[in-house]
Amino acid sequence: MEDSGRVVSEGPVSIEHMFDEGEVMSTECLRGVRDALALLDPDVGDTERIDQIRLLEELKSVAAAAQAQVVAALHASQVRDQRERGVPAAQLGRGVASQVALARRESPSRSRRFLGWSTILLTELPQTFAALQAGRTTEWRAQVVARETGWLSLEHRRAVDDEVGPLLEQWGDRRVEAEVTKRAYRLDPHGYLGRTARAERDRRVTLRPAPDCMTHLSAALPVGQGVGVLAALRRHADSLRGQGDERTRDQIMADTLVERVTGAASADAAVPVRVELVMTDQTFFNTGDGSDEPAHLVGAGTVPAELARRLVRVADEKAAVWVRRLYADPDGRLVAMESTSRRFHGALGEFLVLRDQVCRTPWCGAPVRHGDHVVPVDLDGATSEANGQALCAACNLAKEAPGWRSRPDEDDGAGETVEIRTPTGHRYLSHPPDPPGSDQRPRGTPLERIICDLAWVA
Repeated sequence: MEDSGRVVSEGPVSIEHMFDEGEVMSTECLRGVRDALALLDPDVGDTERIDQIRLLEELKSVAAAAQAQVVAALHASQVRDQRERGVPAAQLGRGVASQVALARRESPSRSRRFLGWSTILLTELPQTFAALQAGRTTEWRAQVVARETGWLSLEHRRAVDDEVGPLLEQWGDRRVEAEVTKRAYRLDPHGYLGRTARAERDRRVTLRPAPDCMTHLSAALPVGQGVGVLAALRRHADSLRGQGDERTRDQIMADTLVERVTGAASADAAVPVRVELVMTDQTFFNTGDGSDEPAHLVGAGTVPAELARRLVRVADEKAAVWVRRLYADPDGRLVAMESTSRRFHGALGEFLVLRDQVCRTPWCGAPVRHGDHVVPVDLDGATSEANGQALCAACNLAKEAPGWRSRPDEDDGAGETVEIRTPTGHRYLSHPPDPPGSDQRPRGTPLERIICDLAWVA
C-alpha cells in the first residue's frame, strides 16, 4: 500500500491543452497523459488497432527512456546530498535504489540493476539511448546492450554502441544479445575470458516458487557443466523410455535429478530436508469448516490444504514430524513474543520469519535475512514482535541511509503496520501477510495455528 501525500488530478486532462509545442512537460502534465490513455478510442477498425498497438509499444519505450533520465538525475542529486551530510565515500548512494524500487513498485534488486543501466545508458551508450527514446527498440533490448558491454572499456563500449544502435529496431531479443556479444568479444577477447572466469566463480543454485504448487530449481553453471548435466539426464531418460518406462522424457529427467541429488531410491521417497509448514488447526486435523484453508510452506508459499496434510503424512511415515502450536489473539494476530536481547535470535527470530514470510518492504519479496527493529534500539526500540520485522539484507541496509525513517503506523490499532518515510518525504505502508485462516472465523474467535517441523531423513 502506498500513500505519498501528493495531489492527484481529479480527471483526465485534454492533451491538446496540457502544454504548448516545445514546452517542458510538468509532473501534472505527465499525470494528464496517463489519464488520457484511458480514453483511447476503442471503436476503430483492426488496421487502426494494429497502429495503436505499435504506438503504445513505442510509448512504453519512450517512457522507459524518460524514466532512466529521471532515475539518473535522482541518484546524482541524492549522492550530492549524502556527501554534504558527511556520508563516507563507500556508502554514497545507499538507499537510492530502494527509493526507486518503492516508486516503481518492484524489488530493490531489480531497481539496482535499473539504476546502473540508466546511468550507463545515458553516459556511455548514446546511440542505444537515442533508439529507445525514439521508440525504435524496447527497454529490455537496451538493457541487454548495457549488460553485454558492461565489462568493456569506455572506448570499446562506444564502438559497439555506434555499430548496433542504428540496427536495434531490426533485431529481436536473441539477435541483439548475440550481435553485441560477438562484437564485444572481437574487441577484447582476453577481457571476455576474464568475464567468463568471474561468472564461473558465481555459480549457484536457486529456488523460486512456481504456479500450481511447483518450484523452479535453477543452477547457474559453467556452460560445459550445464550442457553435460542436461545431456546425461536426456541419455538416461531415453534409455528408460527404450525399456518401456511409461513416464514422459521430461518426467524421467525431473525424477532422475531428484534421485541423484538427494540420494533417494525414487523421487517419491522422503527428501532429506527440514521444512516448516504453517496451517490452521482445522486444516491439520481435517475437521469441520475451514479444513480446506490453504497452508503456508516456508520458502515456497501457499499450498493447498490436502497437499499440506499429505506432506505431513509422508514425513511421518518415513521420518519424524515435530508439531508446535502457535496461537493468535481473538482478532487473528499471531501472539506476541518478547526478548531481552538486542537481536532477534531463537524462537523470536523464527517467529518473525513465520509471520512475515518474506522481506516486509513493499514489493520486495526477497528471502528473509535479518530481523530488524522498526524503531531502532538506540531510540529505545524494544526487541519484540511488535517492534520487529523480517527484512532482506539490502532493505535493512537501505533504511540506515540518511533521511529514512520507520515507525509503527499510528492508525493501525493492531500494531502490525509499519510506516516507511523515504528521504524525499514519500510515505509507504508495510503489512505482514494474513496468516492461514484469518478470514475464516468471526473476529473475536481465538485461532490456533500448527507449525509442523518436517525433518525428513534418508
